[in-house]
Amino acid sequence: MTQPHSQAVQTETPRHPIIALIARFRLYLTSAAMLVVCVMMAVAIYRLTNEVRYDEVVDALKDTSWRAIALAMLFTALSFASLIYYDLNALEYIGRKLPTLPVAVTAFSAYAIGNTAGFGALSGGAIRFRAYSRLGLSPEDVARVIAFVTFAFGLGLLAVSAIAALVTAPRLADITGLDPFYLRTGAVVVLVVLAGLLFAGRNGRTIHVMRIRLRLPDTLTSSRQFLITALDLAVSASALYVLLPETHIGWPSFFAVYATAVGLGVLSHVPAGLGVFEAVILGALGGTVSLDQLLGSIVLYRMVYHVLPLTIAIISIVVSEARALARHPLAGDIGNVAVRISPPLLSAFALMLGAMLIFSSVTPTPDGDLDIVSSFLPLPVVESAHFLSSLLGLALVISSRGLAQRLDGAWWVALVSASLAFAFAFMRALALGEATFLGIFVVALLLNAGRFRRPASLFGQVLSLPWVMAMLVILAGATTILLFVYRDVDYSRQLWWQFEFFGEAPRGLRALLGVSILSFAIAAFSLLRPAFHHPEPLTPEDLEKAVAILEGQDNADANLVRMGDKRVMFSDSGRSFLMFGIQGRSWISLADPVGDPDERAEMIWRFVERARGAGGRAVLYQVSPDLLSFCADAGLRAFKLGEMALVDLENFDLKGGKLAGLRQALNKGRRDGLEFSVLEPSDVASVMPELKAVSDGWLAHHETREKGFSLGAFEEDYVSSLPVAVLRKEGRIVAFATVFVTAKRSEGSVDIMRFAPDAPRGAMDFLFVSLLEHLKNAGYTSFNLGMAPLSGMSKREMAPVWDRIGGTLYEHGERFYNFKGLRAFKSKFHPQWQSRYMAVAGGTGVVLALMDVTLLISGGVRGVVGK
Repeated sequence: MTQPHSQAVQTETPRHPIIALIARFRLYLTSAAMLVVCVMMAVAIYRLTNEVRYDEVVDALKDTSWRAIALAMLFTALSFASLIYYDLNALEYIGRKLPTLPVAVTAFSAYAIGNTAGFGALSGGAIRFRAYSRLGLSPEDVARVIAFVTFAFGLGLLAVSAIAALVTAPRLADITGLDPFYLRTGAVVVLVVLAGLLFAGRNGRTIHVMRIRLRLPDTLTSSRQFLITALDLAVSASALYVLLPETHIGWPSFFAVYATAVGLGVLSHVPAGLGVFEAVILGALGGTVSLDQLLGSIVLYRMVYHVLPLTIAIISIVVSEARALARHPLAGDIGNVAVRISPPLLSAFALMLGAMLIFSSVTPTPDGDLDIVSSFLPLPVVESAHFLSSLLGLALVISSRGLAQRLDGAWWVALVSASLAFAFAFMRALALGEATFLGIFVVALLLNAGRFRRPASLFGQVLSLPWVMAMLVILAGATTILLFVYRDVDYSRQLWWQFEFFGEAPRGLRALLGVSILSFAIAAFSLLRPAFHHPEPLTPEDLEKAVAILEGQDNADANLVRMGDKRVMFSDSGRSFLMFGIQGRSWISLADPVGDPDERAEMIWRFVERARGAGGRAVLYQVSPDLLSFCADAGLRAFKLGEMALVDLENFDLKGGKLAGLRQALNKGRRDGLEFSVLEPSDVASVMPELKAVSDGWLAHHETREKGFSLGAFEEDYVSSLPVAVLRKEGRIVAFATVFVTAKRSEGSVDIMRFAPDAPRGAMDFLFVSLLEHLKNAGYTSFNLGMAPLSGMSKREMAPVWDRIGGTLYEHGERFYNFKGLRAFKSKFHPQWQSRYMAVAGGTGVVLALMDVTLLISGGVRGVVGK
């Protein structure tokens, strides 16, 4: 008989040492590659624009007609409208219906953030998870929506680019220098492959690839999604095309170049494709369009297509908050969404504003503005405002991470920084545009102050590697802009000490130096993390406090804290605790936080931050679906582990045919002379030798050893702290199970379950049925049979890769673990199945995390090898 609370066994095929090394340092290698790509693109842009001067770009911007800008805004609006249909199409595909207005707000905000942090449909998954889970979608449904829009964008981009290249091959050959034959051949190959997928998935057919079952969208859904993607790319390309000066390049040829630039920007993983997109456009069109005008058009396009939608999203949140304060009826439609997405929106906006302040600090101030400023402000004030504005921009970049985590310290830093930068915008340059964006941001922060109540120190948080890389990418962009703007200024040491109203180059150099020094200091502090240390083990006082908390709630499995092998983190109020263990660099919490439900989110945040601060990785093991939105907020990715079996005791009845097999097991046990009873903790000590004999015999018979963490081990202090259900035959104990209950008498469960080798066949079925009837008669409402690992994963559509691996292991992994047998045993009781997940900190592989969990449960490598 397998224990009901069981661990998922991890098996791993040996890998080549080089592959293993790359996998281990994948996050670092990816981040370094992203920075290298950004620097390479910066150098390419600088060289491509060797004959272009800053003043010429400014003149080109001024010469752009308002009609062209209005058309670009119109095409941007059409693009975002089509992007919203990605989500609507995905929801229809998975068979879920949500109100259109919240879906539109969610999709628009997701893409507005995606265009800042990374292009289009491949970003914004966390926004969707936060919002759609609030609207009632299950975690699996949200994952399917994210998978659908991701694949839809990628495949649509391939199809549209291939068609454009096929039609405009001769013109593209003139631009790129490639042979038209190779361009058309590549396009045809792509289209044939995509057509094959479309044919294979006609009418929603299912295909099998390497034992993976995948249902493709039907022909109607695929065709509709292709049209949506084509419209999106067409109108977004038109948003840039109408901003270009008069050119003989036709729209079809430009569209092919634009689609290529978008695709390479996505693949680079550089935030917003910054530098990559520009380099492709400049390289492809630089020979046919004036570079100064082309560069000015790209700058305007970035403002219209990237900055404007994010600003509108922030304004919509501000309006929503204002209407909520006024109890406006419309606020109810998007209020549930706004409460989830306002922190990440404000975080993205802070990142954009920080980059804007840094970039503006290295560009010249218009002479007319300087004339006005110099007439009423002394030079030291102007110089100080300019220098401090750049540092305030860096402060906004850093605080943006804290805003995403809802830290109150980050809110204060962002508010003070933005307010000071708002004042400095008038003192250094009369920058009305910057002041407007900063003013909107300050108002949004004030209206959303209630969202940032987590009392954590911003400066106590270390920046993760992706955030450090994003900061360095911004710094690389500022350096490129500075070199481009002042390329005709000969460098000399005297520049650093020139303080003049119209001395723009020295002012930009000093600002960039200040930002660079502070950036590298913050990066060094974040990357040179404090030495890893283990927190103190559980003390008897802490154990007593945790037991008092668990007795006042419904989760019976919280009794595992009595083992004393886990560490405990208490909430500030002392009403909740979270139990966890440490294996290697993994900090692994077990199940949901125990205690006050209102403190669960804060407990998860604190645990994740504590693990990161100690140089570890956070892993939340066996968490319920209720916690997944909080996990997403904390930057964790969720992977399904299996399903928990819960029996409704109020409706549990052995009469009738449904539970006939259990009734027969009960009758057979009685005929075999089995007697059931439940011993209270005070009575357990008297039978401890008999219980130990049964346990030792069970371990020897199964050639296994004690487990830990998510399973109890036979230790006398632990066993005697719990009720014990025993089976006797002829007065001798032949089987037993430790029982988990709480003072609320709501849920019951079992932990250690052992039987003697000579126990009658079916003894454990008899014990379980008897125990369920005993708890039902005692007034308990539910019984937790424990988890069936990897159960419920094999037939999901559009499933993540981990789910497919788990489903395949469940179907074909019987030689490693009795997955199906465990599920079949629990199915006898006709339970309700509830999903359980493992949430892993970003950048940490699920396989590595699961391996650490397995080692922790098994007591190390010897425990895994020796069962």
